[in-house]
Amino acid sequence: MAIKRTTKADPNTSMSSMTDIVFLLLIFFLVTSTLVNPNALKLLLPKSTGQVSAKPTVSVSIKDWGDGQYTYHINGSEIPERLDQVEDNLVGLLQSEEDPTFSIYSDQSVPVGEIVQVMNIAKRNHYKVILATQPE
Repeated sequence: MAIKRTTKADPNTSMSSMTDIVFLLLIFFLVTSTLVNPNALKLLLPKSTGQVSAKPTVSVSIKDWGDGQYTYHINGSEIPERLDQVEDNLVGLLQSEEDPTFSIYSDQSVPVGEIVQVMNIAKRNHYKVILATQPE
C-alpha cells in the first residue's frame, strides 16, 4: 500500500535572516575599524622605506604649532603634557611590560632636538623606541 504525503516540503528558504547577519557584521567592522587608529592628532610624518615589525604599546606624539611651540601627547591624547610629565607617564605605562617599547610620532617640521629629548627618556629607562614614518 502506497502512503502519500498530503503536504509537500517547501524547497525555498528565506534569505532575510542571512542579510540581517551580514548587515550586522558590516556595521560591527565599520565601528571597530574607526577605533584602530591610535593617533587622534593629524601629523605629517616623514617618509621612509624601512619598516619595523615590533609592536609598541605606547605612542608619544610631538606636535608643531608653527610658532616654536611643541606639545607632547601620549597615546594620541588631545591634552598636551610637559616634557617632564612625559617621562613619568611613560614609566607608569611601561613598567609592567616585558619588552617596553614606545613609538614617537612627530611632525616633519619638528626639530631633531625635540625628538632626541624623547629618545633620551628611552635611553635613561632602557626602553626601545621606534620613530614612526610614512611609507614611501
